[in-house]
Amino acid sequence: MTYACSVFTHAAPNIIKKLQKIQNKFCRQATDAHWCAKNSVLHGDLELPTINKFMEDASKRFFDMVQSHPNPLIASAATYEPPPIYHFLRRPRNILLDPPDTLTSEVEKLSEAKSMRKE
Repeated sequence: MTYACSVFTHAAPNIIKKLQKIQNKFCRQATDAHWCAKNSVLHGDLELPTINKFMEDASKRFFDMVQSHPNPLIASAATYEPPPIYHFLRRPRNILLDPPDTLTSEVEKLSEAKSMRKE
């Protein structure tokens, strides 16, 4: 589902939501969770990142690695000036600047709360 995700992270949000729905269904089936269990709780308990979070992390790793690549063409593809805010085209690196979606932010809040309880 996430093969080469750093390339297609700029896809339309409804496409990413479809991937997230598939992941949520797999989580629910794998844990045999009841229909009323929240997706954020499932992701938190499984310690599984959401699709957006996974794509963002993979993109960070990819762009960090590419910037130090010995081939100057590859390195120049990773470093570019971001387009103006009003520009309609999105590029793969834009995922690093976007705010997290609601499910990702809920999962992060739950994981922070769990870590605070452990301490």
